[in-house]
Amino acid sequence: MRPESPAPIRLEDYRAPAYRISTVHLDIRLAPRSAKVRAQLALERAADTAPGTPLVLDGDELRLTALSLDGRVLADADYTVAPDRLEISSPPSGPFTLEIETALDPDANTKLMGLYRSNGTYCTQCEAEGFRRITYFLDRPDCLAVYTTRIEARLGEAPVLLGNGNPVESGPVPGTDRHYAVWHDPHPKPAYLFAMVAGDLACVGDSFRTCEGRDVALNIYVEHGNEGACDWAMDSLKRSMRWDEEVFGRAYDLDVFNIVAVSDFNMGAMENKGLNIFNDKYVLARPETATDQDYAGIETVIAHEYFHNWTGNRITCRDWFQLCLKEGLTVFRDQEFSADMRSRAVKRIADVRLLKSHQFPEDAGPLAHPVRPRLYHEINNFYTATVYEKGAEVVRMLKCLIGEEAFRAGMDLYFRRHDGEATTIEAFLACFQEASGLDLDQFSLWYEQAGTPVLKVDSAYENEAGRLTLTFRQQLAPSPKQPDKQPMHIPVRVGLMGADGEELAPATITGADTTGDVLHIRNPVQTVVFTGLKQRPIPSLLRGFSAPVSLKSDLSESDLLFLAANDKDPFNRWEALQSVVMTALIAATAGTARQEAVEVSPALIAAFAANVADDSLEPAFRALCLQLPGEADIAREIGHDVDPDAVHTARAAFRRAIADGIAPTILATYETMQDEAVFSPDARSAGRRALRNTLLDYLGHGTDPVGNDLVQAHFETSDNMTDRFAALSVLTHAALPGRDAALAAYEERYRAVPLAMDKWFMVQATAPNASTLERVRELTGHPAFSPGNPNRVRALVGAFASGNQSQFNRPDGAGFDFVADFARDLDRRNPQAAARMMSAFRSWRALEPGRRAHAEAALRRLAAETGLSVDMRDIVERCLQ
Repeated sequence: MRPESPAPIRLEDYRAPAYRISTVHLDIRLAPRSAKVRAQLALERAADTAPGTPLVLDGDELRLTALSLDGRVLADADYTVAPDRLEISSPPSGPFTLEIETALDPDANTKLMGLYRSNGTYCTQCEAEGFRRITYFLDRPDCLAVYTTRIEARLGEAPVLLGNGNPVESGPVPGTDRHYAVWHDPHPKPAYLFAMVAGDLACVGDSFRTCEGRDVALNIYVEHGNEGACDWAMDSLKRSMRWDEEVFGRAYDLDVFNIVAVSDFNMGAMENKGLNIFNDKYVLARPETATDQDYAGIETVIAHEYFHNWTGNRITCRDWFQLCLKEGLTVFRDQEFSADMRSRAVKRIADVRLLKSHQFPEDAGPLAHPVRPRLYHEINNFYTATVYEKGAEVVRMLKCLIGEEAFRAGMDLYFRRHDGEATTIEAFLACFQEASGLDLDQFSLWYEQAGTPVLKVDSAYENEAGRLTLTFRQQLAPSPKQPDKQPMHIPVRVGLMGADGEELAPATITGADTTGDVLHIRNPVQTVVFTGLKQRPIPSLLRGFSAPVSLKSDLSESDLLFLAANDKDPFNRWEALQSVVMTALIAATAGTARQEAVEVSPALIAAFAANVADDSLEPAFRALCLQLPGEADIAREIGHDVDPDAVHTARAAFRRAIADGIAPTILATYETMQDEAVFSPDARSAGRRALRNTLLDYLGHGTDPVGNDLVQAHFETSDNMTDRFAALSVLTHAALPGRDAALAAYEERYRAVPLAMDKWFMVQATAPNASTLERVRELTGHPAFSPGNPNRVRALVGAFASGNQSQFNRPDGAGFDFVADFARDLDRRNPQAAARMMSAFRSWRALEPGRRAHAEAALRRLAAETGLSVDMRDIVERCLQ
């Protein structure tokens, strides 16, 4: 067994492997309970490794059945073996070949790492350290080898046999009911990118010609009956391939690109070279069963995994501490792709909302870690919003600081210099420093220091001198293992708005280096002066959210409402309104705790009315402006002694006040957003539905009973899942009279469609009702729920823990106990899924004392358990730090 608390892995302890593997030949013979894997490894001692140094290979729950070296069967005295380790005591001094045979049980592998079966389909997941569950290996990202894989299975059980790279040969195995296929990947890769799939799958095919003239066969493999749900995924793939050629100059490099959708998958998808394996949630879409959000998610994830072909595969990370080098960079690339495919303004707002709701709380709690951590116990627990979303923001800041032209030159240099390598953050930044001439030493702290900087800005205007002075103060609070922080290099994009709503141009800017309209803020306190102004400007700060900081300015409510109506930067127009609303919601929460009525200022109600009625704004943008900050966002801004019930009550009253205050405008705009055309997932159509359904939510939560009837009719007449699910959500969360009938009708309609049933589980798990916890308990026994399927678990228990602030954080502690107990039981089956569920406890110290005590008790009870996985114990112990 693996120890419960293994020694931590530290960045400073990195050493290159003592041996190199140049080629890998795998022979995989599949059977449900008894698969055999024969691995032939061509090895050589590294030049700086002393002769006689033992060869140590990684394993995880492996059973060795044969071992030979250069064709000679090794004697017991020549090696030692355990399920997690194989050591050859005295390897040859020159190149040698090691042949290893292991026996696996794919059906019993409920961890969904290594080789396992999903609904009868054999598949693999090897990132981060899953290949060691297939064979003994140097399972680390800096060990790059060329792979040739032979796969064999019963023809009737698995007519489709897929591997990395290009197909080489295939055929029957004479005298048996089995067949085989051989795949060769000419590009050296680390073991985490190995993949294999075998099963009875349907194929949807297409083709793509690259800018270099290569004809690529595109295939999406799905379970039979799902062929008609692949059109959007295929379209997204082809658009991704063309976009990467046009924007980054990157063409695809194999003859085939295969995607396989499986129903049991811990992650969203995996970028294995030439053979991407996807959670079916991010492939399958029909208007009847998928929402606009699903369509957008498919587009993004398809693009993300394809873009990894260069940022992750052709150039990979030297060690797992450099994980953001592939993930943060590729998230930035998929964000840019989606912005070009849809609305750049709307996409930017959506990305920042995700960052603030997922990553900012991570930065503020016991699970905080730098974008490049320096220590870990279990690498699976560092596939976090900090690595992905904040990692993307760091790349975006880099582009902001050096400009678009230098950024493209730096990317080109990075691809040219490091193609085929496993490299580091330092090497990445060096390319941009060379391309731009900008010293990036201080900027590199964004990779090293955890936490969200607070940037305070005070402004002063001297009318006679025509001078505006902005004083920036940056603070970065202590975080786990980082008590003292250095000032960051922060790009602040600034605009100055005049009283007529037009931009003001200063004659000079002093006190900071600039790149266009971007100020370089480097010091703990930095004063920037704008001169030559003819009127008092209202500064528009941090445009486009140019840095992932918490901005605290001295702008008044009237200034912010002016920006909300006039700012030329769409993001800041949205952000200004959100700032006013957040301040009001925090005050309302405090008032609710004192049993005071919630009041919304007429000016704020007028601002909402103006956004609803402004047809010059795209509908998707208006929808975002109308959405109130979530309960978790409000709790994050309050920061300490949070009462989730008070937050919920205040927000509900606030929403009701707006709904009642501008009901005629809401209703009129709702009716104009009705779209009679056939459903399309395009950005324009999705935006109109987003606005209409946001307005429906207000109508359903208002006091006018007309809203109740409208929501019911919306549910009954919808011809697509986006509208139907929006109405179901309002019926359920507002506890309207038609709720139970609608839930029953939905269940009857979709009981045989697992991804649609996930929505049914989720909408009930996130209902802010006192009976929700008991309902969630009941639903764990529902026939459509399976604790072995990560999607079902996330949809029900995960949604309750992360998406239902008032009920997960119940004052009696029952929500904490339920999630902790469920995660403990899940840990025995799937440690990775269990550990991620427990991250819902990351903000427990911010709760008021009674809830805080209950959360701590649940965590300490788990910490006292024996037999917890490394994944689970790591999260629990870090939460308690």
